[in-house]
Amino acid sequence: MTVCIAEKPSVAQDIARVLGATERHDGYWQGNGYQVTWTFGHLCELKYPEDYTPQWKSWSLAALPMVPRPFGIRLKQDKGVAKQFHIIEGLMKQADRIVNCGDAGQEGELIQRWVMQMAKPTCPVDRLWISSLTEESIREGFQNLKPQSDYQSLYEAGLCRAIGDWLLGMNATRLYTLKYGRRERQAPPLSVGRVQTPTLALIVKRQREIDNFVPEPYWVLTTRYRDTLFTATKGKYLKEEEGQAALEKVTGKPLEVTGVTSKEGREAPPHLFDLTSLQVECNRKFGFSADLTLSLIQSLYEKKVTTYPRVDTTYLSEDIYPKCGPILNGLTMYQDLLKPLRGRKLLKSKKVFDTSKVTDHHAIIPTGQAPSGLTDNEQRVFDLVARRFIAVFYPDCRFTTTNVMATVDTIPFKVTGKHIVSPGWRDVFARDQRPAEPDTDEAEKDNDEERLLPDFQKGESGPHQPMLTKKMTTPPKPYTEATLLRAMETAGKNVTDETLREALKENGIGRPSTRAAIIETLFKRHYIQKTRKALFPTPTGCQLIDLIRNDLLKSAELTGQWEKKLRDIEHHTYAPADFIAELKEMVTHVVNQVLSDNTSGHIATPATSPVPRA
Repeated sequence: MTVCIAEKPSVAQDIARVLGATERHDGYWQGNGYQVTWTFGHLCELKYPEDYTPQWKSWSLAALPMVPRPFGIRLKQDKGVAKQFHIIEGLMKQADRIVNCGDAGQEGELIQRWVMQMAKPTCPVDRLWISSLTEESIREGFQNLKPQSDYQSLYEAGLCRAIGDWLLGMNATRLYTLKYGRRERQAPPLSVGRVQTPTLALIVKRQREIDNFVPEPYWVLTTRYRDTLFTATKGKYLKEEEGQAALEKVTGKPLEVTGVTSKEGREAPPHLFDLTSLQVECNRKFGFSADLTLSLIQSLYEKKVTTYPRVDTTYLSEDIYPKCGPILNGLTMYQDLLKPLRGRKLLKSKKVFDTSKVTDHHAIIPTGQAPSGLTDNEQRVFDLVARRFIAVFYPDCRFTTTNVMATVDTIPFKVTGKHIVSPGWRDVFARDQRPAEPDTDEAEKDNDEERLLPDFQKGESGPHQPMLTKKMTTPPKPYTEATLLRAMETAGKNVTDETLREALKENGIGRPSTRAAIIETLFKRHYIQKTRKALFPTPTGCQLIDLIRNDLLKSAELTGQWEKKLRDIEHHTYAPADFIAELKEMVTHVVNQVLSDNTSGHIATPATSPVPRA
């Protein structure tokens, strides 16, 4: 008998249906030589400190650092978990072969491996690796099963991540709570984590930049000629008297057009979605939290209408190209958008199809299966994914950029206009559906808006209406979930260029699948709060970051380097033992540093204190 173990009952049911295992039993399906069972996500977890030694049950500075040798796992303390595990254990002990059907990613591998470690089967284990839950994909996956040993490094990376989070979280949380926490009996612990603390530090740093910002005045010289606003090319005048002198110089004198240049340009379709860019887009367009977007796209995956969501690439492997036509044919609700693609070979751009940019999974795309029974929010997310997929087969948007140069006296002015010659992929999106520009606020004017200019001729001149406008410099904007996700992806670097952002993903903090949970943890701990879309640190969050003086714990860049090492473990280029040894050394260093701190700082405000507003 072959035992298949999936990560959720619903996924197990889909697999069982394809395999012909149609007899329902308590905790599994059976038939056609298969038994298909399931976990409920994590059935197992790393042991708690008190599971290693009774001395670690009570919180004590003298017991730190806690470094188990070796680490162990246990079943979660839940009756339902225990019941399901014993069913799985019984099936595995009688199995001739096991197929690991967990989610095809690092966490999915860890979930299933831990269950098998506790169940101790002795038969061979294969791995099912699929990117969608359609019947075709499941059948194809079972025809191409791989030995589970092929995914050993994936498991090792997941295990190192879990151990690293335990080492730092358990030790640092107890350390900072005992040393700096509030003294009230029921005061909550100070939660410190490998990813959550650098993320909180990003938000606190941004808030400090806003609080300490001192607005400064500047002046801009413009003039209106033929109903068109020209701007002095000098840019900002930092002194009003300089601006006034320039204004006086151009007042009453004619404006002369000194040059008109036009340049043709092309704009490629937007990249396909990875999880982070989808969360960013949903936050900007709909105000969805990262956690909500993840749950929606996970639901669409389980409903078989989109592919595996927990991905960090925006590319497709080249073997997907032959499947794209049938996928498009399945998007029957977008017939008008598909008409321009009919009867011609689909475009195959290197910006879309690049096998070298794909590791475990490709970008999120539709499966081609017609959606039904979607909620309103699921339909919104599906529409984003479907339109992005359709758009990559449209031609580039072609436009003309016109620069008009002019002078008044000796002061040069300029105006730029943009004319869309052929909208190309932009036809796939209505104006309110267009992809948001990187890291721009919704209130800002759309820079891509077409601005037609009059037919200016070099040498023409005439009267104009100059003006000097006083403006003030503005502080940095608070993070939103969209911009925070981008900052986590690039380890705090402000990057708008898509190619550079792709390169920095290796050193991002957290993984696409975990960033939403990290943000939710900061909310639950009352370290951050939200006003509309803007994220603000609470007083407790600010005080905690101030008390953590060790940059190792709160540096996004250093945490990004650890993330890179975890990816290197997955790719066989870094040893798991070296990663754990580094973390043990770091935890010991942090503990010794804090214990030697003779200052008397403590968290003074409750974690539930509201964020002050100006």
